[in-house]
Parts: sequence; structure tokens; C-alpha cells
Amino acid sequence: MRVIIAAGGTGGHIYPALAIANQLNSSYAAQILFVGTPRGLESRLVPQAGYALSLIQIGQLNQVSLRTKLRTMLDLPLSLIRCRKLLRDFRPHVVVGVGGYASGPTMAAAILMHLPTLAVEPNAFPGLANRVVGKRVTAAAINFAAAEKYFRNPEVTGIPVRSDFFGLSPRPTGAPPHLLIFGGSQGARALNILMPQIAAKLLDAVPGLTILHQAGARHADSTLAAYFASGAPSSRWQVLDFLDDMPRRFEAADLVLSRSGASTVAELAAAGKPSLLIPFPQSADDHQRKNAEAFVEAGASRMLIEANLTPSALLETLTEMLTDREALQRMSSAARGLAHADANERITSMVAELAGTPHPPR
Repeated sequence: MRVIIAAGGTGGHIYPALAIANQLNSSYAAQILFVGTPRGLESRLVPQAGYALSLIQIGQLNQVSLRTKLRTMLDLPLSLIRCRKLLRDFRPHVVVGVGGYASGPTMAAAILMHLPTLAVEPNAFPGLANRVVGKRVTAAAINFAAAEKYFRNPEVTGIPVRSDFFGLSPRPTGAPPHLLIFGGSQGARALNILMPQIAAKLLDAVPGLTILHQAGARHADSTLAAYFASGAPSSRWQVLDFLDDMPRRFEAADLVLSRSGASTVAELAAAGKPSLLIPFPQSADDHQRKNAEAFVEAGASRMLIEANLTPSALLETLTEMLTDREALQRMSSAARGLAHADANERITSMVAELAGTPHPPR
């Protein structure tokens, strides 16, 4: 089986794409070629994972300056020509688009060449590339039912999440409450500013509470200084620039305060963790807010909008959530109900069906 996977830009596109590639490789001994751009994380992560990567020149069209849009429009015909050549040379049985800059022209070229295509959409509201091709693809694997209307032949599969997030041990009865603040690999500026302002009052309001705050490498020192200046007892909080072993960090938390990117909410579901979500306001098409809304509707999370976020509102919400163990337990169960432990197997099975290879080789 020969498969082209087009994905680019952020980790939210690349990590699921790599997980799909690994599953296709192990189950079907598939030959895989990635298509990406020089500017995205794929230019580093895909070769590190041992996969071939072909690069095309294409930029953004959504939420960018007029100059950038014009440059992208000028690049588009050449990128389509380049993608058609890649498809003719590699002769894939299936083309998989996971979103991002490279996905649009690659999937468009595959559709024009009448090749089987599978769109993979991690967000509740699809990105521009998947919205453009969604009704023309052969099938789609989506993470949220809310995205069904944008695609032809959609199936709610979830997106791949590391197996370590499933089956974490429950928090021991009577254990002191623990809050994990996770702003993504770069941290979240709003949380880095607001949390130190309320830390002392929050620790007073919630007996025994401890806080682990991941601030990002660029802001760790300033966030640490702000916590020290707050007067909050230093034995009950910790600020780190980066968190390793995220499943273990999730396991230790009673509540997670975080952004709501597709990978983050999928991990929250897999871990069965209650959350207070603060969507990143500059996310493309406001997709983080739509992800958070889906979790709120399911009863798995609460949400605060950054534009309305004040120290008092954050303090009040966190205090209320951390002191209501029964409500946290209900949210935990609701989060687990959104998890898809077999997402990777289901997606790769869809790829295999499209390729005419429905069963792994013996």
C-alpha cells in the first residue's frame, strides 16, 4: 500500500499524521510519503520519525495580511502542479489530508486526478483546507460530530492519542486537590499573567491545594517571579517551562486549566480529566472556542473567554470547581465519554478500505 499524507504547520496536524503513519507502517507495511512546507513543524518532525518528506511552497490564506494572501494565491498554481507531479511519480493508493498549509493543494490535486482521498479533521470546526475539499473527498475521519456537515461520508473516529493517556489511575480518595495549568508547549500568556495574581487567594480558599503551572520557555522566569511576588506559599506551587511525561502530569491532577486545541482536548478525554478551558482567541477560525463549546455541551468542561477574563472571574470559577468533588467526578465521566481509544485503528482501517486492502497482510 502506498499512501501520501499531507499535513503541515502545527503539532495539532503533525502529531496525528505521524501516529497514522506509524499505524499504517506497522499494520500494513505501507510505503508513506509526507507532503509539507518548509515553514511548518513537519520539516523537522517528519524526517526525525524516519519518513520521506516532499516540500511544496504554499502559505496561509486565512487570518493573514492581504500581502500574504496574494503571495499564497500566486504560489497556489505552482503548488498544484508540484502536487500533481508528486502524485504521478509516487502513485499512491490513497491520499490523506490532515489539514495545514500543504493539505489543501495536495488534496485538491488528488481529487482532480480521481484518487481516493481521506480527510482527517481534529477540530469541531474544520480548517480552511478541509472546508474547501470536504464535500469532494471520498471519506472523512472526524473528531467531533459537529464537523459532520462539512464532509462527504464522515465517520466520527476521534484522533490518535498516546495510549498512555488511557487507563490512568483515578485520584485517591481524600488526596489533597491538585491543579494542573497547561498552556501548550509555548505556554499561555493570559494564564501566566492572571494566575500569579490569584494564587494566594486560591490557595487560601481551597484547603490543601497544590498548583503545577507550565509557563513555556519564554515566560517561565517572569511567571516564576510573579508567583514569588504574590506571597503564595512556595511549598504549594511550582512553575516549569516545559512538562515531560504528560500522562503522569494529567494523572496527578484533579482539574486541568488549559487552552483547547484539538490535541489537548483529545488528551483530556482520554485521561478523563475535568477541565476549565480558555480558548486561544487568535486560533484560526476560532476553532479552539468551538472545541471548548463541544466539551462544555457534553458536560466535560467549563469555559471562560479570554476577552472577558478577569482575576476575580478566574478565582471564582476555579474555587467553585475545585471545592465540588462530585461535580468534578461527573465531568470526568463526561470527558471519558468523548474519548476514542481505537481512533488510530479506525482511521487506518478507513485508509486500507479506500486502498482496497481491508485486512492487514499476514
